[in-house]
Amino acid sequence: MTLKILIADKLAPEGATFLRSQTGVEVIENTGLTADELVQAVSVVDGVIVRSAVKLPEEILDKCFETPDCQLKGIARAGVGVDNVDLDAATDAGVIVMNTPSGNTIATAELTFTHMLCGSRPITQAASSMRANRWDRKFFIGSELRGKTLVVLGLGRIGAEVA
Repeated sequence: MTLKILIADKLAPEGATFLRSQTGVEVIENTGLTADELVQAVSVVDGVIVRSAVKLPEEILDKCFETPDCQLKGIARAGVGVDNVDLDAATDAGVIVMNTPSGNTIATAELTFTHMLCGSRPITQAASSMRANRWDRKFFIGSELRGKTLVVLGLGRIGAEVA
């Protein structure tokens, strides 16, 4: 038995390569689909992988399951959250929905630190000035973070550590 998996959203090439290397897996990469094309494509596969651009609302999923030969068993969201998938419609149809919550934690942490650094120095203003062939360095004085206390509000877990 061959599992057909549709990659309906842009995914890192390594993901498709890994799936193709698995025995009994057929990978179909088809991105940029209209709603009708998505219904047709999802209706003939066992699983679909999306990121955040592709939405699988109730209307799309219902149309898929109205197709007599619909064999969809799983929806994977490559990323955090599943807000682009109607969980009730999928659950009612017996489809498992999963995500990869730790898939981009390093990138998110790095972006957070980048924002903190940009908050202490006028990076965007200086870059804009340079692009306009102006360099008024006296206006681009920042604040050093050394010796300062950093408070992070809104952590999901108490005691989370950064490695």
